[in-house]
Amino acid sequence: MPDHSPYARRLREIADALDSEFQPPDTALTPHPDTLDIIRNRHSKRGQLNYAVPEALQLQRRIRRYNADANLPHGDIVTLALDTWLRAMGYPPDPVSTRLERP
Repeated sequence: MPDHSPYARRLREIADALDSEFQPPDTALTPHPDTLDIIRNRHSKRGQLNYAVPEALQLQRRIRRYNADANLPHGDIVTLALDTWLRAMGYPPDPVSTRLERP
């Protein structure tokens, strides 16, 4: 029977090298400045966002815990998370819709 251990060892080395190369950028989770401006403006028009999410992920509990730790309103937590993810996926808002709304 042929000895495949050198190949397995080399594959492990390659996998370890690839894992060490990937470093997600620190800016990946940084909220966009326009989004922060809109959230800070309490006169921004707001709408309800209501979706069923898997209970196993405990998103509601985690949002409540983050709210308690960071004193950031629940809606702002969801806004920052969704906006950051959608921008990262290539779906920024239309430039017209990001204007701050004044009363």
